[in-house]
Amino acid sequence: MKYVFDTSPFSVLFKNFYRKQFPTLWERFDELVEQGLIVSTREVAREIQDCPIENLREWAREHENLFTTPTAAEAAVVSRIFAVRHFQQNIERQKLYKGGKCADPFVVARAVVESAAVVTMESLRPNSAKIPNICERFEVSWFTLQSFMEREQWEF
Repeated sequence: MKYVFDTSPFSVLFKNFYRKQFPTLWERFDELVEQGLIVSTREVAREIQDCPIENLREWAREHENLFTTPTAAEAAVVSRIFAVRHFQQNIERQKLYKGGKCADPFVVARAVVESAAVVTMESLRPNSAKIPNICERFEVSWFTLQSFMEREQWEF
């Protein structure tokens, strides 16, 4: 299965799972990246550049090909997402005023177009406009980082 990573699982991995202490995890992760089974989108790379985790920012720059520019098909899905009035809440006013980043709809759109699953640290909440709710609406599988590892049968 192919996975589209949101910013949050990258942050958790790079902040909490040091390469020297978790070499097997990183070997498996790197293998999925090399096989093209872990992908993301340019909007996630933009969010990563604002995050305080230096090794993640550095890694993202070294793996820029992982963070692709949205295609026309993905843009069409983003349009469909924002056609749902409730999901328009996903873009917070402050983000708009400050030219902020909003990767969520692009993450889901890439998963729709590539028949992939989303990996996020967000959880499904009633009446929310977050990734799991968007995934549910557009029939996209989604996993937390832990459930992704379980699905891949990673045990350490």
